Amino acid sequence: MMPKPMPWNIKDIIEATGGRTVMGSGDHVFDGISIDSRTISGTDMFVAIRGNIHDGHNFIDQVAKEGGKGFIINEKSVAFIVNILRGRTDVSVVSVDDTVRALGDMAAFQKTRSGVKAVAITGSNGKTSTRGLTESVFKQKFSTLATRGNFNNEIGLPLTLLRLSDEYDWAVVELGMNRSGEIKTLAEISSPDIGIITNISAAHIEGLGSIEGVIKAKAELIEHVSPSGLIILNADDPRVYAMAKDAEADVLLYGFSENAEIRASKVTQEGYGHRFLLTTPSGKTQMDLPLPGGFMISNAMAAAAAGYSAGLSLPEIRAGVEDFNPEHGRMSIIHTRKGITIIDDTYNANPASMEAAIKTLCSLKKGSNGYLVAGDMLEMGFYAEKVHHDVGAFAAKADISGIYATGRYAEDVANGAMREKMDARHIYYGPKEDIVERLKHTLSHPDWVLVKGSRGMKMETIVADLKEWGGIS
Repeated sequence: MMPKPMPWNIKDIIEATGGRTVMGSGDHVFDGISIDSRTISGTDMFVAIRGNIHDGHNFIDQVAKEGGKGFIINEKSVAFIVNILRGRTDVSVVSVDDTVRALGDMAAFQKTRSGVKAVAITGSNGKTSTRGLTESVFKQKFSTLATRGNFNNEIGLPLTLLRLSDEYDWAVVELGMNRSGEIKTLAEISSPDIGIITNISAAHIEGLGSIEGVIKAKAELIEHVSPSGLIILNADDPRVYAMAKDAEADVLLYGFSENAEIRASKVTQEGYGHRFLLTTPSGKTQMDLPLPGGFMISNAMAAAAAGYSAGLSLPEIRAGVEDFNPEHGRMSIIHTRKGITIIDDTYNANPASMEAAIKTLCSLKKGSNGYLVAGDMLEMGFYAEKVHHDVGAFAAKADISGIYATGRYAEDVANGAMREKMDARHIYYGPKEDIVERLKHTLSHPDWVLVKGSRGMKMETIVADLKEWGGIS
């Protein structure tokens, strides 16, 4: 049974947010915090978030009629909400300057009063897999709460931490960002005891301007790890390794580098996964990582470093790594009855992860044909045309039998492949529906196809169509 979140009273909410009571006596106690009018329980406090599409304030009347007793609203909406709830003596309303900030303030309050420690993970690539691996490792010994899905922003992270109670030992959270200052905000909310930075590459560069902007943004995590805490850095990434000099907290390095205290060596491919020797300051153990992609070894080392620093034994760390199952759309291998193998890596994409996925396809398909279906890598800004051109060139130089590209920059992918003398007959760019139809006439046993693109491209629809056509074995 999952631990129940800690209850909230109006005094707690005022203390956490600095808000003021505008309706009600303040006697209500709430079992949890919710921002979703569709799923809220009558015992939850409703926080009205004003988003890009919907404004939660417009749903307060509905929530109240369905039994809701508590509301946190923006100060500017007080008159509007008081008028809607006029005559209701059974509700409590707290106003704040900004309900999104208030959500974060309550999450920080919850983390502090629960006494739970936190691991916070960021990086251009691998943070979701590292978060999952770390959760799996920590669960071998501790009661652990972790981020689910893409709840890694200024709304998702607080919603995760608001589920905490004093029955948990650790929270493992992921910090995402697409603009400067966002990691700072999320780190202030989560107050990490352990911070992990996986790597730095050209991801979300549109909002940050340059790779230097990405470095500065990711380094915001280091500044907000407790001085008595620990910072875990990838020794194989020069940009991340260089951050060690600015850290006030202790630093633990992982990687293949001789500089790393947590180190992998003697790597062999075993089926779709990898076997390697993990070396730590407390000894060595052999790991069988049941995941495709050599880059997953780095993620496993980061999780092992966190586990080691939290006091887990080598057998516990090994069990956690070997028990891990990746989330849907993260290098998921799908075998079909037609003998076609699909690599579903549709969760997200940037230049580094795209190249890593192509390398994985080439290593797994052995002598079979391998095809790349590439969607746009979003948030690349001024670099967009170049990085898509470079991905096409990289794929053409790899052992790829054909490229299918879709999106605004699909032609740039095609041009990059042709620059490297790939036969134009093996390159296509166009709508997703046309790509699927072309693949149906191209693929045959024992071909492999990698499908990858940024989340906003919804490349999982191609995977779904191919699964339906090929049949699931």
